[in-house]
Amino acid sequence: MPKALIAIAPRTPMLQEYDEAPLTSHQIRVRTEFASPKHGTELVGYRDDPAAHRPYNSVWGAVLPRDAQQSSFPKPLGNMAVGMVEEVGNEVSRFAAGDRVFGHFPIRETQTVAESDADPMPPGLTDEAAVCLDPAVMAFAMRDGNIKLGDQVAVFGLGAIGLFAVQLARLAGASRVIAVDLIPARRELALALGADIALDPRDDDGDTGLAIRRLTTPGDWDAAAFEPARGERLIGGYREKPTQLANLGVDVAIEASGSVQALHQAMRATRFGGSICMLSFYGGDSAPLRLGEEFHVNRLNLISARAESLPMRDAPGWTLDRMVRVTLDWLASGRLKADGIITPVVPFSESVDAYRAIDERPHQSIKLGIRFA
Repeated sequence: MPKALIAIAPRTPMLQEYDEAPLTSHQIRVRTEFASPKHGTELVGYRDDPAAHRPYNSVWGAVLPRDAQQSSFPKPLGNMAVGMVEEVGNEVSRFAAGDRVFGHFPIRETQTVAESDADPMPPGLTDEAAVCLDPAVMAFAMRDGNIKLGDQVAVFGLGAIGLFAVQLARLAGASRVIAVDLIPARRELALALGADIALDPRDDDGDTGLAIRRLTTPGDWDAAAFEPARGERLIGGYREKPTQLANLGVDVAIEASGSVQALHQAMRATRFGGSICMLSFYGGDSAPLRLGEEFHVNRLNLISARAESLPMRDAPGWTLDRMVRVTLDWLASGRLKADGIITPVVPFSESVDAYRAIDERPHQSIKLGIRFA
């Protein structure tokens, strides 16, 4: 019998056998060849974090608590997969046996899905790039950050989404891209994928924001020369004085780590009037976030960016379908590179330990790949 990777309880993955259901007329059966999980929001449910019990209610437009007695386990694990069509229903028109397809499928040996839920593998698209479509699309939502030609950009968090954000910042016209992550291998890969500088947030006594401001200071800049004047007295005792005369800090910071501490440093690193584009889901408390400091004085723009919150800010010109098509084309053509992002790659027989490791030892991976024999 075929097997699937599931979580039977919080942080308890296992391989479980399942029965193949007969195909309906519009279904296809796919033999999985390569698959990958999602290291961010998928792990929230896998860990049974409190955030997993406060789902978004589309009717109310707000997060509402879930029934405490309602269990989401057992649950399938995995996000995207590639495979070969083995069998088709008698009314399937898009695929035939032998076609290679990919889609948002769980980690299991076979996929029995509607033909509309699978897509043909485009020419030039590797298995690794195909399972990277999801993080690349999630990064593409950073369009909302409005990076302009010549901007300086910082990317906080170099998982798969952050590494695509580094590349997209460069494609958007950034003159300098500064990448930030705790893990050396991720920083090295960011440099290979187009970052100019990669910082360890533990350096500079953890004050990454000030370190980035130093890096983005104009040459031969003298702080004393730019000390704001007291300014002209206005009615009521107000004084009109410049807050900032030099372009210190990045124009746009992309926050892709999910760390509230990193979000605070992103705000600290951003120039007066600049933008912080938040791609992350924040499941924990906000204790390290201080909104009475740079955020309050520097008139920063906090932008929540999410590919699947529709309609998009610039609809109807941009839709999710358009974003996915552009991202897929760029992955297939090599304009966006997945090289080095899928690591480690393990056989399906080792997927239980490998999945447990992305939760317990995240420094050992960027985006897990699972190869089927």
